[in-house]
Amino acid sequence: MNKKELESIKNKLEEEKTHLEQELQKIASKNPHNPDDWKAKFEETGDDESDSASEVVKFGLNLTLEKTLEKSLKDVEKALTRIDKKDYGVCKYCQQGINPKRLLARPTSSACIPCKTKLKSL
Repeated sequence: MNKKELESIKNKLEEEKTHLEQELQKIASKNPHNPDDWKAKFEETGDDESDSASEVVKFGLNLTLEKTLEKSLKDVEKALTRIDKKDYGVCKYCQQGINPKRLLARPTSSACIPCKTKLKSL
């Protein structure tokens, strides 16, 4: 992978990180005891029974979304760390280079296609 491609991927990852953090802030807040963790917000909209049911449903959906966004954010942060450590693009299983086309399509990839295929078949 050349320097220009790597810089492009890094920019793409940084933009994705910003986007994910903005989306998380809409439905969650950072855990004050662990800055890498987010907690879904529970919004109270009223006092009657139907409001309570609606609040619980919305919280459940936000909790699921928060976990999904949080995992994506962690994947992006790991990829950025690998770039900084100069080991981006190396498969974590076989230590071989990951095809640059795969990285351009999925910048958070940490495994080459042959290793990923093997893992999925297990």
